[in-house]
Amino acid sequence: MHQTRQQLSLFIATPEAQIFEGVRQKFNPVQHALIQSHVTLCREDEILPLELVLSNLRKLRSTAISIDFGSPVRFSEGAGLLIPAVGPNTAFQALRQEVLAGIIENPRNHEPHITLIHPRNGTCSEEIFEQIEKIPFPKKLSFSTISLIEQTLGMPWKTLAEFEI
Repeated sequence: MHQTRQQLSLFIATPEAQIFEGVRQKFNPVQHALIQSHVTLCREDEILPLELVLSNLRKLRSTAISIDFGSPVRFSEGAGLLIPAVGPNTAFQALRQEVLAGIIENPRNHEPHITLIHPRNGTCSEEIFEQIEKIPFPKKLSFSTISLIEQTLGMPWKTLAEFEI
């Protein structure tokens, strides 16, 4: 039996995605091949029962959201690299609450971010960090679609459904 996992993601739209994808392809090609640039909205442990989540997604009242991002930051003892959101991210947290209504009363405060180098299959050296730090990434991104995605262990993620916000 193949182990699968699902999550809800906000994929970065073109043309903004190109700058992130170029960095990921160059410095973390394994992760780049598994999934495109995104912000995770809800992790696999949060979206059960899935039927209730899907029902919530079909009747969303939220509209497209924007997230402000800061500068790249290393994590996981310096091996990983991400771009964290900055500010209160009220719209993002409200969207999570709406999606998880009836499932998780008070969802944890999940901090939105874009992973550039995943420490599971890449390493951010000091040289790489200095190169990436100079790249002028967009400081604000808008998202209008939530994607339900699934991964079978070690394989690329697949989009199962999309929901407009």
